[in-house]
Amino acid sequence: MASEHITDSIKSSVKGALQKVGRRPEAKRISRLMGLTGRPSANVNVGVSNIPVPGSVAVYFGDGADKIYQVTQWLPVLEELHEKEEILLVFRTLSAFKAAEKFTDLPRIYVRRLTDLMDLYDDNDLKLVIYTNNSRTNFQSLDHPRLVHVHVNHGESDKLSMVSNKAKAYDKVFVAGPAAIKRHEAMLIDFELNKLEVTGRPQLDINFELELEPSEKFDVMYAPTWEGENEDNNYTSLDKYGVAIVESLLENPSWRVVYKPHPRIQESNTPGVAQAHARILEMIEAANEAGAEHVISEQGNILAMFESTDALITDVSSVGLDYLYLHPGNPLVISDRRTNREILHRDAPVAQACHVVDQDSVKNVGDLLADALTCDGHKDQRIEMRQFYFGELNRGDSTKRFQDVIQKLILERQGKLENFRGWHS
Repeated sequence: MASEHITDSIKSSVKGALQKVGRRPEAKRISRLMGLTGRPSANVNVGVSNIPVPGSVAVYFGDGADKIYQVTQWLPVLEELHEKEEILLVFRTLSAFKAAEKFTDLPRIYVRRLTDLMDLYDDNDLKLVIYTNNSRTNFQSLDHPRLVHVHVNHGESDKLSMVSNKAKAYDKVFVAGPAAIKRHEAMLIDFELNKLEVTGRPQLDINFELELEPSEKFDVMYAPTWEGENEDNNYTSLDKYGVAIVESLLENPSWRVVYKPHPRIQESNTPGVAQAHARILEMIEAANEAGAEHVISEQGNILAMFESTDALITDVSSVGLDYLYLHPGNPLVISDRRTNREILHRDAPVAQACHVVDQDSVKNVGDLLADALTCDGHKDQRIEMRQFYFGELNRGDSTKRFQDVIQKLILERQGKLENFRGWHS
């Protein structure tokens, strides 16, 4: 009767339910393992052992709200998958759990303690776990032996952080195409390549509502990445070339500038990055006060803005490759903060098909951008490079492949569990 009373209370009101169960013996357990979805219309669930939590596929996220973008770009894909395999978002920090509320109606749960996470996996019908980053807390979730553990990462790029020895711990690692396979083969020793599953970039199949109205001018987006967590993973152009790039773009009255920095740049305290960001905002705002209509979008959905842009200037990151996939015929300019063309071409092959801004070329960045954005002599190379990164996949193919592989892994897991139980009976 107690569990029925709790369940009824939860369905009527999350807050009321938690207040009521707070006076019951189960209160401590419920307060540690608390789940609710972000919309009043959606079902609400509290993760205690005698109250089932929905879902066959868990999406695990162990970091805080500052990295929530690593999950949000997957949400449209997961919402489509939810129609076939019920999704449960699992958060280990309260800040990320709360931040997700404004992005999705998918069921979600906050699990602070490792023991409660294992109880969640043990007491429910979850079959597979998806990981969108390389958080150290992923290894706590990986402790569970009965689930299929799948790493999907949060983008496809040539950054050093895209390949980690941690990949060996997962049952499967989903990658975009041939370039990612070569990346793992080149970087990892004793890695089983059969762990890799090519599923493309299902996020790029989504038809987003336009966030940026096209203009009559030539729309050029400058989208620098953030500075990373250490110098080896620092690919941003912002502190070195950002002001010069935007200054040059603003000088051309036939171009509309769209400034779309990485979501983490807005709160960056890194010397050089924060100052360059602030200076760019000042320049664009001043130009707009003088009658221009340039755009600043610090937290918008960049994929939803691509459709309205005619060219992209960016860094070594997933942004450039996403643009290559969607618009291989549009001009693409890549930065190189280390000014080492040989290493750049080796580590980021896409740069072979682009104009490059580095310490040498930034001195004549106006001429470089004019040539890249008007003459665009690399178009044929980019179309070939798209195949290197994404194979033969066309828009729409990735989503189907992603869903098919997820369901195949679940079926295989079911068969293995049945054999295991039969062997131990």
